[in-house]
Amino acid sequence: MTGPRRIVCLTEETTETLYLLGEQDRIVGISAFTQRPPEAKRDKPVVSQFIKADFEKIVALHPDLVLGFSDLQAEVCRDLIARGRNVFCFNQRSIGEIIEMVRTLGRLVGRASKANELASDLQRNVDRARTAAQQLPIRPRVYFEEWPDPIITGIRWVSEIIEAVGGEDCFPEMRNMRMARDRTVSPDEVVQRKPDLYLASWCGRKFRTDTARSRAGFADASFTCDDRMVEIPSCSILQPGPACLTDGLRLVQSEVFRVAHDLART
Repeated sequence: MTGPRRIVCLTEETTETLYLLGEQDRIVGISAFTQRPPEAKRDKPVVSQFIKADFEKIVALHPDLVLGFSDLQAEVCRDLIARGRNVFCFNQRSIGEIIEMVRTLGRLVGRASKANELASDLQRNVDRARTAAQQLPIRPRVYFEEWPDPIITGIRWVSEIIEAVGGEDCFPEMRNMRMARDRTVSPDEVVQRKPDLYLASWCGRKFRTDTARSRAGFADASFTCDDRMVEIPSCSILQPGPACLTDGLRLVQSEVFRVAHDLART
């Protein structure tokens, strides 16, 4: 075995990727929000909750590498470094960066060849979606909601997935805003963009149609009728790893195709 032998993953996407590379035996700690694969939650000790970490538990596991994600984990990473741990923090925000994360992680654990194969498979998923989208009779306007209060619209990789499968993101100008607080919009702005499809993925909270319809202007909008409001599980679309380019892409594609053909018939 080359590379780090005892790895703590502070977020789900690196856990999922290591399992897909067949390197799960290196993992000694995971996030409480890990859903993929299901056996990880059963077999690995939980040591973090995204922006919170059990530092004593992590140190006691003697990891030779801790994997983090994003500026939101900067404080956690800093504290672990201060405790003498080696930390690698990814910060991927786009489809291209997600695929490069897979390649980089593969190199870190000495499985570059297998990681390149996985990355190529993920890219092919996106390419096939783009090809299929060319056959759509119309490109539906898609509003993606990451959080309800304040309303936060989709991060860059979500916007790119929407466009790859044949939709038009209602807030494309927001995609390059790396911080969630910079992607906030008002109910009036959403209504003005006239979406055809409303995709919701409230990370850590169950989507409620009554909450959405209670906003000013939403109740009378066509995008809040029952078949135009769809929840996408956050573990499928808001996890910047293999999941969003497989299950997440497939779920968004299914809804975009359905609405595109509905619109073409009217």
